Amino acid sequence: MQARPRVLLVDDHPGIVQALSRVLAPACDVVGAIADGREVHDAAARLHPVVIVLDLNLPNVSGLDVCRQVTRNNPLAKVIVITAMADDAVRDEALAAGASGFVHKSAANDLIATIQRVWAEPA
Repeated sequence: MQARPRVLLVDDHPGIVQALSRVLAPACDVVGAIADGREVHDAAARLHPVVIVLDLNLPNVSGLDVCRQVTRNNPLAKVIVITAMADDAVRDEALAAGASGFVHKSAANDLIATIQRVWAEPA
């Protein structure tokens, strides 16, 4: 196992990407950031993340559809959904789509612990 998890950020808001990168820097290697869900498959193949932090509201494609695609095509990658939508139904839908974790954007400080938890889980 690598010393630090390799993380790909998927969010279309540059400010959120910058903030998440700062939060994750002490514990993770952020290997890339993309703003369009259509690019996740190619970016994952090129960058080899073990964790993909995925916003649900993306241009051009639903984050839930991206989650389903990633978990179907790359079952070793763990997806953590991060969103401003806080209701239980959204969380349950994300987990049903294959997400390994769910974090509300207002609790982004919990993201490192969530990444470490899913990273440690057997594939």
